[in-house]
Amino acid sequence: MTHPPAVRPFAVAALSVAVLLTVAACAADGRGAPRPSATSPVAARTAVAEPPPAAPPALTEDQARAALITEADLGTPWVPTRGTATWRDELLKATADVPDCGHLLDALYTEDVLGGDAPAPRAVTALDDAYDGAQLHYRVTAHRAADVDRVLARLGALPDTCARFRAVGAGGDVRPVQVTGIPLPDVGDARQGLRVTLSGRTADGGPALLTVDLAAVRVGDDAITLTHGGLGEVSGEATWRAVEAGALRLAEVRRLGRVQV
Repeated sequence: MTHPPAVRPFAVAALSVAVLLTVAACAADGRGAPRPSATSPVAARTAVAEPPPAAPPALTEDQARAALITEADLGTPWVPTRGTATWRDELLKATADVPDCGHLLDALYTEDVLGGDAPAPRAVTALDDAYDGAQLHYRVTAHRAADVDRVLARLGALPDTCARFRAVGAGGDVRPVQVTGIPLPDVGDARQGLRVTLSGRTADGGPALLTVDLAAVRVGDDAITLTHGGLGEVSGEATWRAVEAGALRLAEVRRLGRVQV
C-alpha cells in the first residue's frame, strides 16, 4: 500500500511564513486590507462630515434699533433731526440719460441705497448739523451678503461710469453732477463710499451746490447705509465717524445676539 509523502515540518513553516508575508504586503499597499463595516465606529467617524458653522441669528427689531448711531457719536453740533431737508425735493428729483447715474440719484432721494425687498428688521434715524445745515440719514437693514456685495461693486464703478453727467429737473433745467470715491474706515466685511456734487437752483431761483456723501457697509448679512448732505459744508470727518461708530456697534449687537442664543 502506497502512503502519501509526509509533509516535512520545515516545509509547513516556510509556507506559513510566505502566507504571512503576502498578507502583510497587501495590507501595506492597501490591497486586501479589511474595510470597516458600515456600523463600525471608524466608518461612523469617516461618514459624518463636520457640520458647517452656524449662521448668526437674524437681528430683532430691538437689536436693529440698538445698532443705530446717535448724535452722541458725532458730537457737537449734531442734534436729532427737525424735519426732512427741502433740497431733497428741489435738487435730487431729476433724471439722467445713463441708467446707472439715474439710479444713483434715485437712491439718494429715496434713501434706498441697497434696493430690493429687505427683510425685517429695518431701523432708521436722522440727524442734523445745527451749524452748517447738513443732514445725515442712517439705516440698518438685513440683506443677503451676496446681494449687498453686488450693490457695493456697482457703487464702486460709478466714479468711472458717472464721473460727470447731466441731470434734468422736472422743469427741464440741466444740473451738472460729479461723482467721486471717498475713503471709509476699515470696518465691517465690505464697504463703499461716494461723494456726489450737484449744481442747480433752489425753489426761489437762487443758485445751489448740493454735496452728498453716500456710504454703505456690510457686516455679515446686515448692512448700514447713510447719506450725509447739504447746501453748505459737508464734513467728510463726520461721514467717517458715523460709518466707524455704526459698523462697530452693529458688529457688537450681532456678537451679543449670538451669545444670547
